[in-house]
Amino acid sequence: MRLRHLRFAAVLLASAVLVTVVVGCAQEEVATAPTTAPATPSATPTAPTTEPAASPSAAGLRTAMVTDIGGLGDRGFNHLSYTGLQRASEELGAEIAVRESKKPVDYARNIARLAAAGYSPVFAVGYLMTDAVTRLAARFTDVTFAGVDIVFDPAADNVIGLSFKEQEAGYLAGVVAGKLTTRPDVDPRINSAKVVGFVGGMKIPPVQSFEAGFIAGVRSVAPDVRVKSVYTGSFTDVRKGRVAARSLIKGGADIIFAAAGSSGNGAAQVCRRDNALFIGVDADQYETLPGIGDTIITSAVKRVDNAVFLTVADAAAGSLKGGVNRVFGLAEDGVGLAPYHDWEAKLPQDIKDAVAKARDDVVSGAVTVPRAKAE
Repeated sequence: MRLRHLRFAAVLLASAVLVTVVVGCAQEEVATAPTTAPATPSATPTAPTTEPAASPSAAGLRTAMVTDIGGLGDRGFNHLSYTGLQRASEELGAEIAVRESKKPVDYARNIARLAAAGYSPVFAVGYLMTDAVTRLAARFTDVTFAGVDIVFDPAADNVIGLSFKEQEAGYLAGVVAGKLTTRPDVDPRINSAKVVGFVGGMKIPPVQSFEAGFIAGVRSVAPDVRVKSVYTGSFTDVRKGRVAARSLIKGGADIIFAAAGSSGNGAAQVCRRDNALFIGVDADQYETLPGIGDTIITSAVKRVDNAVFLTVADAAAGSLKGGVNRVFGLAEDGVGLAPYHDWEAKLPQDIKDAVAKARDDVVSGAVTVPRAKAE
């Protein structure tokens, strides 16, 4: 009888060990699944929540992206990148997936998981993923990687940089701000200080290019207007964006251009509350900032969606080649200004004409916009 009990106990112990192993494996499997997109306004797309095993789509193409820490709810370049993927799904039949990064240490892990799952091209959205892509491209040589807002030096054979001439969009925004801030007769929110402001997120090349172009645009039409800049050091801290905007408004700024992700959304909130004007960035933020109304004049947009879609289209056609850095500017319809929306009727025609001339001058090569303030 005692022997029988001992055998039964042994069976129970073995079963417990087996259950522990299975549960542990199940937990690891859940951890490797793509994250779910956060609840966001209807303007923000919803991400897929699964990474299917290698079952090709109708077009035989599987492509995916990794967001920066701003996530799909940034209403900016992560949002636009995913819009490009959605278009590829709808028009090309591509199977798509996305992984959202919550912190910088997620970048390499998320990129590697998509590459291992068989997606190609894999888009890394954000300059801060440059090193992760460079390392992983050497490991997954059969996968093509595309870096949004990244210039690779050098670009490996399976790597493509997708960058934008942010300075050109910033230049047009500067022309608007520079001329409008000298016209207090147009709107009661415009004061006589002749000061405009720039709110940046982190000091990385794309943001600094927006700033450099903005300053150049202001000076091209109003040399006596001062441009004050504040960097928040974050793309996600809305409170820091509010603080930055308040300091600029206290310093006399009546128009603020923000290139700071969600931090910039905080700046927009303060502009609305404190009767200043705002210029958005990346996407048309009139469409993505609820209730912004005529606080926003326009947005300096980057057509990240076009760049992502065209890259996937090339992959679908079998013509995608790595080892290059693609650059999108005004001439390529890669950057520009969004519509004026509530300002369409009241923005003086001479300001609209100045913007049109500035755009033509940049496209023709008559004007070269500096990419950095030192230039």
